[in-house]
Amino acid sequence: LMSKENQKIVPAYRFPEFENDGVWEIIPLEQKVKLVSGYAFKSHEISEDDSGIPLIRGINITEGYIRHKTDIDRFYLGDTKGLEKYYVKENDLVIGMDGSKVGKNSALITKRDSNSLLIQRVARLRADNTETIQFVFQLIKSSLFHRYVDQVNTSSGIPHISSKQINGFEIPFPTNQKEVEKIANCLSSLDDLIGAESDKLDQLKDHKKGLLQQLFPAEGETVPTYRFPNYNGEWIKKSLGQIGKPLMCKRIFKEQTTTDSNKNIPFFKIGTFGKEPDAYIPLDLFEEFKRKFSYPNVGDILISASGTIGRLVVYNGEDAYYQDSNIVWLGHDESEVLNSFLYYIYATLNWQTSDGGVIKRLYNSNIKEMEIFFPKEKKEQQKIADCLSSLDDLIGAESDKLDQLKDHKKGLMQQLFPNLNT
Repeated sequence: LMSKENQKIVPAYRFPEFENDGVWEIIPLEQKVKLVSGYAFKSHEISEDDSGIPLIRGINITEGYIRHKTDIDRFYLGDTKGLEKYYVKENDLVIGMDGSKVGKNSALITKRDSNSLLIQRVARLRADNTETIQFVFQLIKSSLFHRYVDQVNTSSGIPHISSKQINGFEIPFPTNQKEVEKIANCLSSLDDLIGAESDKLDQLKDHKKGLLQQLFPAEGETVPTYRFPNYNGEWIKKSLGQIGKPLMCKRIFKEQTTTDSNKNIPFFKIGTFGKEPDAYIPLDLFEEFKRKFSYPNVGDILISASGTIGRLVVYNGEDAYYQDSNIVWLGHDESEVLNSFLYYIYATLNWQTSDGGVIKRLYNSNIKEMEIFFPKEKKEQQKIADCLSSLDDLIGAESDKLDQLKDHKKGLMQQLFPNLNT
């Protein structure tokens, strides 16, 4: 009879043709892959001369792919004699063995990166067939492996994992290779779809970045490269202080806040700005301060004035209160500049000090002195805002779609792999 423990080693969901195949086995990873860790190259052997053989370091491995020179510096080796064992080929799995994301950054080698060389503290895993390594890749990306890494990593310094520890990782594995192939192909297809959607989202963001450069004047120019038909003339140059006045809410003290959301008003601090609130103020205090002191109008653009400077949230009229000095807005009547247009002007501004340094806090004086260009015709302002807003909607929809795909995959993995925590 099958033991009660063994009965648990089955996934919650199995493809119909494998429902009667019995339990999965629990085996160390080394039974399914051969592991090689990289070579300790000397610094004088390595160069940035791309005529040599590219090296794969832990820093090159991120989120399932190998980062290239456009993202991060690559290093190369000229003399590779005797280093054949350290080469990677297509469908090898590589894992970073050091750093804050130890074991959590892994990638399958594509044709583009085949014949690169492994540097020290990068592990290469190779299997007899593509489906097995893809199956292992999914396990390495799962919370099962991440929890294992956290357990075995006892270093008080830089986190690391050894070849022996990777080899000893116990994995759930189907006894039928056909089931391995079915799961690997299913999850790999979903990865391809997620990758395609991610690329599409990046392309949309790049398109928006380019559009912003076209629709607003470049440095030293007074008109943009592209104008919508029937609009012409120089744009107006003014400081924000000439258009309106920087405003903020009345100060709220810690003792005036509560974590109880019941019948209370959300109070956004710089840490929760644009996110979910973790503090609230009484309704009567909110109504009093809103009546007596500065409070944003619908459409005003709230700006983060500390932390990450220049994060933007459009106030849409909801009942909420905002931390003074850390969250500000430009109070004005839109007689010259529409808020919908101003939002995208803010997105193009370089929030810096007058001497070019990085602003650590955005003071009212910084806001007042910031100069902007805008078309006199408000219909042109609205046309530009509508164009960019439509693109933002598309980017938001694609981002939501990508998140849904990632959540779908996460849920699918929980169903397709046995739960070893029970």
